[in-house]
Amino acid sequence: MDKIKIGIIGCGNISDIYLQNLTSTFVNTEVLAVCDIIEERAQAARQKYNIPYMFTNVDEILGLKEIQIIVNLTTPGDHYQICKKALEAGKHVYVEKPLSLKVEQGMELKELARKNNLLLGCAPDTFLGAGLQTCRKAIDDGLIGDVIGATAFMVCHGHESWHPDPEFYYEEGGGPMFDMGPYYLTALVSMIGPAKTVTGMNSITFKQRTITSRKKFGKVIDVKVPTHVTGTIEFKNGAIATVITSFDVWGSTLPRIEIYGSRGTLIVPDPNTFGGDVRIQTYFQNEFKEVPLTHIYSENSRGLGVADMADAIINNRTNIANGDLACHVLEIMHAFHESAEKRAFVDLKTDCERPKPLAIGLTKGYVSL
Repeated sequence: MDKIKIGIIGCGNISDIYLQNLTSTFVNTEVLAVCDIIEERAQAARQKYNIPYMFTNVDEILGLKEIQIIVNLTTPGDHYQICKKALEAGKHVYVEKPLSLKVEQGMELKELARKNNLLLGCAPDTFLGAGLQTCRKAIDDGLIGDVIGATAFMVCHGHESWHPDPEFYYEEGGGPMFDMGPYYLTALVSMIGPAKTVTGMNSITFKQRTITSRKKFGKVIDVKVPTHVTGTIEFKNGAIATVITSFDVWGSTLPRIEIYGSRGTLIVPDPNTFGGDVRIQTYFQNEFKEVPLTHIYSENSRGLGVADMADAIINNRTNIANGDLACHVLEIMHAFHESAEKRAFVDLKTDCERPKPLAIGLTKGYVSL
């Protein structure tokens, strides 16, 4: 099995699960180097996962010729510049969500990747997991008929109670829509298809937040982005979805995602996970029934999108969690805020193909048959 060599930039909170899976789960990936501006974090990652090279400078890791994919796990404000540098250095790029802060930046990265004959990919890859792939198959098999609508709700009270460095969640590129929206919107696009029009409203309920996690306990954060975002999406197939993302809610019993069809309803598991229960109630049933998972990767499989990119390089195809999908989701997120600001419908300019499903019957560690 060919292994694609990977360099990881950013050894923060999310990097550990990527390193775990890319070094021990997927058969086609090999992490050759890690990089972080905080030397202790890079050193800890290198030692824990026995990584050959460690850097504290982005230019140094990009200069390592053997690296084929750069996985960019930095905070959102650094995504664009590091992705651009990596693409200019001739590396395929996979970046944590969001693709960039601005749609124009995302479009530029897409064009740069195309021009240089490189792949561009972006988290989330949870839609490739067992739960959402099972939902996708149920829709494709016609179990709920034609999709006519959906609801998607992500409500909580923010991340300052547990995250060691939560400030960026309340700066540009943060907030509930840009932090958690990618999971929900990518899931919707993967199941329903590309979107057409967005309307939205938003607000900031708490102008300041106090960190209660241990590392920075008591520090006060100024909130610079909307923390309660709600609206609707009209998809190209005519389906209409209602969406709420919020860091202002203390508790809720709302579902994560529900898909409504002409012949039934599909309850979708948490799109921030890879597994979860899938339930369907059809027009001739009186209650929801659980649907067995049809695909593998129900455990935390972050890095699955990177493994798919590696497979795409080996087999000369387009990766599934690609730049077109990421750019479309990025524009949808911005459209909620643009609509709120202009008090108007926003017609989307970007488009993407409905992502291809993973194959059924895969062996763990593989992404293709």
